[in-house]
Amino acid sequence: MMKFNRTTNQEIHSRRIDITTYKGTTDSFIVEGVLKDERLVDSYGPTGKLFPPGTIHHMIIRIEVRGPSLVIEDIEVEMPTLPNEFCIETIKCLDPIKGMQIVSGFTSKVKNLVGGVKGCVHLVALLTAMAPAAFQGVFSGMDREQKDPKMVSERMKNTCWVWRANGPLMNQLKDAQGRPRC
Repeated sequence: MMKFNRTTNQEIHSRRIDITTYKGTTDSFIVEGVLKDERLVDSYGPTGKLFPPGTIHHMIIRIEVRGPSLVIEDIEVEMPTLPNEFCIETIKCLDPIKGMQIVSGFTSKVKNLVGGVKGCVHLVALLTAMAPAAFQGVFSGMDREQKDPKMVSERMKNTCWVWRANGPLMNQLKDAQGRPRC
């Protein structure tokens, strides 16, 4: 069994990802993701250079998502802090995802399109973390008005265990579809 104690094990590195959804235009939303990697101890780089504690990566992605289709209309990337000067060359690597829809298989498509040597592993990690948060944020924004249970069931079906086709939540929606709307 792993021996871990937050007070006695030394922290070495921290990664924070923060994702927030904002209302955009009439039918769009802006999803902003921020990734920050912090070196918490002195460490040596590949060339033997000693690096003190501090921010290694600070990257921001903003995507404009059309609701309810979840099509990515636009994307912008900021890179306030990078480990080396060459990383900035990847700032446009996510442009090919414009026009993609956030649906099942999105992560795989993103990795195939802009992963590996075609892009930045940190931007890809942040973007793929943003996808389920965008789904949640867009629909939270749209759910300020009552929706037709049929539309909800089509959108949610098989997105996770509790929304599986014959699961309890899908069955509740099926029951609601048989009742008149309030």
